[in-house]
Amino acid sequence: MLFLVAALLVMGVALGAVAHVPVPVSLAAGLAIAAWLALFAARERLSGRRHGRADHGRGGL
Repeated sequence: MLFLVAALLVMGVALGAVAHVPVPVSLAAGLAIAAWLALFAARERLSGRRHGRADHGRGGL
């Protein structure tokens, strides 16, 4: 629950900052964050295959 409150607080601060910058700057920052997250996801997916990580019995679908 505390994590959720902190996440909402951070999101509110980020949205407040975006409201004060021009639209092109906001779009550029959004694209940079999306690219960073895509690269991170790709690296995690590839490293999981390369090292043979399993589900560790977490009971996923």
